[in-house]
Amino acid sequence: MAKLWGGRFSKNTNELVDAFNASISFDKRLYHEDIRGSMAHARMLAQCGIISKQDAQAIVKGLQGILKDIEAGKFDFATDLEDIHMNIEARLTERIGDAGARLHTARSRNDQVALDMHLYVKREVVEVAELLLKFEQALLTVAKAHTKTLMPGYTHLQRAQPITFCHHLLAYFNMLQRDFRRLLSVWDGADMMPLGAGAIAGTTFPIDRFQVAKELNFAVVYPNSMDAVSDRDYILDFLNFSATLMMHLSRFSEEMCLWSSTEFGFIELDDAFATGSSMMPQKKNPDIAELVRGKTGRVYGHLLAMLTTLKGLPLTYNKDLQEDKEGLFDAIDTVKFSLAVYADMLTTMTVNVDRMAAAVHQDFSNATDLADYLVRKGLPFRQAHAVVGKCVAYAIKKHKFLVDMTLAEYRKFSPLFAKDLLTALAPEHCVAARISYGGPAFAENKKQLANGKKILTAQSQALAQLQERL
Repeated sequence: MAKLWGGRFSKNTNELVDAFNASISFDKRLYHEDIRGSMAHARMLAQCGIISKQDAQAIVKGLQGILKDIEAGKFDFATDLEDIHMNIEARLTERIGDAGARLHTARSRNDQVALDMHLYVKREVVEVAELLLKFEQALLTVAKAHTKTLMPGYTHLQRAQPITFCHHLLAYFNMLQRDFRRLLSVWDGADMMPLGAGAIAGTTFPIDRFQVAKELNFAVVYPNSMDAVSDRDYILDFLNFSATLMMHLSRFSEEMCLWSSTEFGFIELDDAFATGSSMMPQKKNPDIAELVRGKTGRVYGHLLAMLTTLKGLPLTYNKDLQEDKEGLFDAIDTVKFSLAVYADMLTTMTVNVDRMAAAVHQDFSNATDLADYLVRKGLPFRQAHAVVGKCVAYAIKKHKFLVDMTLAEYRKFSPLFAKDLLTALAPEHCVAARISYGGPAFAENKKQLANGKKILTAQSQALAQLQERL
């Protein structure tokens, strides 16, 4: 088949070149955006008197028919037509004749694909935001059910201080809250209209770029044609958001794997979100958490690949920019799967409350509270730290925990110890006493949950505004 751009060429391209050059295998997912953008372009051309209104009507009607065919699975994509743009334009011209051949007036594939990608990223931002909100809601729901569930808090993966499971989950909620803000900024970068920039220097036709922007709900029109064609910052923004989000999910995945192990036993995943072993009948593996953790590196790779692709490109369009799609598409698919599966996996898991509570009663995570106890008795903190350190060493030697030591034993290390120290050592008291803003105290949990609900409401409102602007 003759290429739509082949007028100056005297021979056909090599079959291997066709295959290597083509992007239809992956950019066909842009069909909706490509057709929508072409409809807006055709209407603008007619409004500006560049093509007739009859041609514009025929183009729009023809594109609507092609859209129905694609969505019904009746459209055959041809590799020799290279990409989604030429596949659609060629089919349109077959159906309506010269009117279809006029569609490409005053535009290039360069600004056309840029428009498609902007529209696509905006749509995906909304879909990802919906899933992100669902996961945040799942975190709040589970956290609310465990405001009094005690568990060890860790530093260096060593037990540090007692906290609540609610407090731990709210830490991830706060991470996702920041991710949501980053996602909104991705929208801002994508909400710019590039069509009309041509290949590099605009067009000699009297087009109205602002009409197209208005029809397609763009807030801004690129003020520089060269930047419009070459800009992929919004794709980098999405990949950076994705990499950070996946990093947060990967950290959570690591903890889910640890918590569900026999050694921890803090949670048990629902059977629907675990797998077995082909050899060992007793196994229940946290494969979903492991896959999310593993796919994080994949998303990192897409970000680095895009940065590397862009780093040496002169303005404006270069074929290298075709590499902006596959990594982005895969990152989107990975993020959407990870968020969707995690929300359901979290709300269906069983939390072993007693096992968590037993853990904080059989460790030394109340040592800091013992030091604070001495500080309240008037001992400087550094001296109190040293005294409690000796108490811990003594307890370890005697195969005891701090709650097992007698008052007489404590008084060997300081005369400031009194009968009320046993109250100070109770894990429940340790948690309840941490009343500083943002701490794990039961009262603070309630405040953080209430604030989280307000945040979700604000995020839902922001999402509704984006949905209206698609």
